[in-house]
Amino acid sequence: MVAKRSTMLPLGTSCPDIELSDGRHRPFSLADVRDAPVLVVAFVCNHCPFVLHIRPELVRFAHGLLDQGGAFVAVNSNSVETHPQDGPEAMATLAEAEGFRFPYLFDRDQSLARSLRAACTPDFFVFDAKRELIYRGRFDASTPGNGVVVTGNELRAAVDAALANEPPVAEQVASIGCNIKWQPGAEPAYSFA
Repeated sequence: MVAKRSTMLPLGTSCPDIELSDGRHRPFSLADVRDAPVLVVAFVCNHCPFVLHIRPELVRFAHGLLDQGGAFVAVNSNSVETHPQDGPEAMATLAEAEGFRFPYLFDRDQSLARSLRAACTPDFFVFDAKRELIYRGRFDASTPGNGVVVTGNELRAAVDAALANEPPVAEQVASIGCNIKWQPGAEPAYSFA
């Protein structure tokens, strides 16, 4: 496990067009959520201990957001060459077992991760109704072994502000987690926070 911090992409960055499929090869595009007042893009994977640590609360958070009319997508950008346990079939099995009501998308060519300068799992990006970035960073202050209760309060505050048409939350802290498993020899050159 190699811990990385998120890159903290500049606020105001436009959401790239997302055209990916889930583990069952069902397509998803940004147009599918065009009417949602807020969109959360979460980079996760099946095996990362940082993701496993928050996953129950993250799923509750995502389902609550969907119930409020928002949009949530989970994205796995890990290389299946190096981490076959994160491949589409395993993703589909996990999504079904955990009862995901949101798309769990596979970024096979890692283009979405590169366009958002994603660095780790988990890594979160919140876009407002205009699909401009208003938050990037962590779920909350909890990490495996630090004793802080998992609440999702930091991501929740960003989403609540977007739903209320309020300015973005001022304090945004980089996420920390396992590095995205890039295709061999293809780690991006962008800098990390």
